[in-house]
Amino acid sequence: RHARSRNYVSESEVCKLESVPLDFGDYHPLKPITVTESKTKKMNRKGSTSSTSSSSSSSMMDPLSSVLDGTDPLSLFAAAADPVTTTAAMDSTRKKRDKDDSSAVGSDFEPWSSKRGDILARYTTTEKLSINLYMGSEKGKATTTGSAVSEKVRTRLEELDDLEEGSQKELLNLTQQDYMNRIEELNQSLKDAWSSDQKVRALKIVIQCSKLLSDTTVIQFYPSKFVLITDILDTFGKLVYERILSMCVDSRVSLPDNFSPESVNDTAKETCLNWFFKIASIRELIPRFYVEAAILKCNKFLSKTGISECLPRLTSMIRGIGDPLVAVYARAYLCRVGMEVAPQLKESLNKNFFDFLLTFKQIHGDTVQNQLVVQCVEIPLYLTLYSPAIDWILQCIAYRAPEVLLTEMMERCKKLGNNALLLNSVMSAFRAEFIAARSMDFIGMIKECDESGFPKHLLFRSLGLNLALADPPENDRLQILNEAWKVITKLKNPQDYINCAEVWVEYTCRHFTKREVNTVLADVIKHMTPDRAFEDAYPQLQSIIQKVITYIHDFSLLFSVEKFLPFLDMFQKENVRVEVCKCIMESFIKHQQESTKDPVILNALLHICKTMHDSVNALTLEDEKRMLAALINGFIKMVSFGRDFEQQLSFYVEARSMFCNLEPVLVQLIHSVNQLAMETRKVMRGNHSRKTAAFVRACVAFCFITIPSLSSIFTRLNLYLHSGQVALANQCLSQADAFFKAAVSLVPEVPKMISVDGKMRPSDAFLLEFLCNFFSTLLVVPDHPEQGVLFLVRGLLNVIQDYTWEDNSDDKVRIYTNVLHLLSAMAQEAYIYHVDKVDSNDTLYGGDSKFLAEINKLCETVIAQILDHLKTLGKEETLKRQSQLALSFFNTILAHGDLRNNKLNQLSVNLWNLAQKHGFADTKTMVKTLEYIKRRSKQPETSHFADLALRLPLQSRT
Repeated sequence: RHARSRNYVSESEVCKLESVPLDFGDYHPLKPITVTESKTKKMNRKGSTSSTSSSSSSSMMDPLSSVLDGTDPLSLFAAAADPVTTTAAMDSTRKKRDKDDSSAVGSDFEPWSSKRGDILARYTTTEKLSINLYMGSEKGKATTTGSAVSEKVRTRLEELDDLEEGSQKELLNLTQQDYMNRIEELNQSLKDAWSSDQKVRALKIVIQCSKLLSDTTVIQFYPSKFVLITDILDTFGKLVYERILSMCVDSRVSLPDNFSPESVNDTAKETCLNWFFKIASIRELIPRFYVEAAILKCNKFLSKTGISECLPRLTSMIRGIGDPLVAVYARAYLCRVGMEVAPQLKESLNKNFFDFLLTFKQIHGDTVQNQLVVQCVEIPLYLTLYSPAIDWILQCIAYRAPEVLLTEMMERCKKLGNNALLLNSVMSAFRAEFIAARSMDFIGMIKECDESGFPKHLLFRSLGLNLALADPPENDRLQILNEAWKVITKLKNPQDYINCAEVWVEYTCRHFTKREVNTVLADVIKHMTPDRAFEDAYPQLQSIIQKVITYIHDFSLLFSVEKFLPFLDMFQKENVRVEVCKCIMESFIKHQQESTKDPVILNALLHICKTMHDSVNALTLEDEKRMLAALINGFIKMVSFGRDFEQQLSFYVEARSMFCNLEPVLVQLIHSVNQLAMETRKVMRGNHSRKTAAFVRACVAFCFITIPSLSSIFTRLNLYLHSGQVALANQCLSQADAFFKAAVSLVPEVPKMISVDGKMRPSDAFLLEFLCNFFSTLLVVPDHPEQGVLFLVRGLLNVIQDYTWEDNSDDKVRIYTNVLHLLSAMAQEAYIYHVDKVDSNDTLYGGDSKFLAEINKLCETVIAQILDHLKTLGKEETLKRQSQLALSFFNTILAHGDLRNNKLNQLSVNLWNLAQKHGFADTKTMVKTLEYIKRRSKQPETSHFADLALRLPLQSRT
């Protein structure tokens, strides 16, 4: 006999931890830690030491404090701070912050940088553009060697004059991209000139760029041109400011952020004045305005009131710009600079806007009309060019402005004729709450606007955007929707219509029932279906779907909206259609709290999931497949027919036929069907009726048929094992045998390398893990009456024997070691665990001697295989592996073998000596193992371990 007899119940009792009654007053590691505040007193007497007194709500010691000598860093900070001083400082800081909140620009202010990209993308042109490039001159590059300051000044003035005398080159017929590249070149030239200390050349470049802002020959490109040129101006202003700031740096300290002009040295002030004098000598108004505005911040070096004095003057300068479009963008730039350097000076910004209102009628004057005729630009398109500038000006003014000011501005706009442009900007810039509270007033103003100017649908779109952010008065909500939709539904241009409808769908979903939502969706379908107009509006249609599912989380309600599924039919481009389906499924998985069997939801979502599944082809990326499978699996998990298990299985069968191209979905279906079989067992409490037994066999058949269609070999192996365990638990013994046989026959097909997360890895470790799990199951699997003793174990051993293992791998021996564990467990009179209502071999054979003899034969065969492998490791480079395996095998015999068997006893001694033979054994491990054997020898049932301990020498490394 090779296996020792085990009494699992008594062993379990011996191995249990000793139970000790817990006194809750004692220290326990999971109790809340009490923070200890330490106060340190220093004594002034000679020879005294500092003493520490601790006050705590508990006398216990926490482990962190013991490391830190009773103090933790946070307690030290708390002890160091005087509470009275700290409170006063906090109050002071809070008051200061509250005071500054009204003046400083916070994170709730949308910066210009966030608008830049939209403007460049929106205002484009296909017409040819021209640009004047500064070329430099010999005079400009010559250096003055004379020592007189007046000579130097004269030279620099000549350089500036030289710019205006024609040292420039005009480039014609540039495309928009060429133009943008040239502007970028100028920006780089500015930086290069500055870094090479050619400050005047840098100024010339900036002046030349500023002059471009007076050119409106390609008027529809002007907003984008403004963005590009002001980027250069911003760069120049930053360079000048940093240059002067660097001159203020003392050898020891630099200026603080809130420095006063008194702390600026004379050299820096002189340089600063010099820059302002240079700019004042620029003859043309537009470049002079822009360049001075760019360095407005530098006034901080000269006087405290410098910026507040300059802003009104610069505002007045803009009155001299005749072209209203050029003037409004100049005002926008001044607001932009003003908000950056002095956001508290709102009066100047307000004056800027009111100046604009006084000149607003110029936009509709003869001069502008003639210019538009020459350039073939329609007035509605021309008016949209003003939007970025006016929106920005109003945003700056409306930021944290009192309602009185906003109301005054609104009233002034109302008094102007043709005020649609202003009205649109007011709705874009003012707070959404302000607009929403006066929605009916704004609708009245929109109605009064002239249709020939700024398009009314854009005004309603702007109003809709506000109402998506803030709620109007409850009594006005339906009237607002009716008034808006009257205008929207009359729009003939599909693109104008969908841009407006997209915004108002959110308002409808937010405040109304499914009837109104259905009406809106029907109207969208009616407008977008003729001439397949929907093909040009997929982004807006996607947005509508997103808004609907954002506000309607009840999917039975959503799919009862009559026009929802017909709306989905407009997405006829496959990739767009799939994206919409993914959005719907993500929303379902996120918001569906309870499982469902609603046929409306199931049919609709099956159709949506089928659409996603059918999009998969040979070119689909693995990540995309994983995402689609995860969404479909999420849906499958949410479907439950309660106790109607047959209906549930029918659903899984239908899902299998629909989603056969996505392996993760098939895997989920197999797991779901196995779970269904186990739920059936739970309901029947393990006692199946004829009907439930047939149903469980149907579940098992589903899994057996589905598993071979999977491509991943380890997925198949694990599912065969898992499904076999389920079949066994439901007393389907022949079906369980079929699963286990299939798993055994599949092992030889395991490749040497498998793909794991996109990387090729050796498969040995995965196979070892699977086989260990398989052995654990085989213990309780009863032998088939027609197949012979331990037929599954023998079959598996034959497969392991024939499998080609890696040359440097010891996994085969590790598997054989686990087989010995299994055989030892099989030789026991009563097994360590059983499957309920399934008789395992311990019951079937009842400890029959022939059965035990078969187990012993198998043990001898396996041991022989292990020893053969150990012999092959006798080479010098493999001695360490030999030592480790020998010790592992020794421990297996010690734990599971019957050491009263002389052969086994001698084998264990030989293995012990082999483990130490070449000095690779870990001495600590060997010592502890020997101590364990000696402890066991004192127990009655293992007293024979005493003789073994005497035969196990400990060898030193020497």
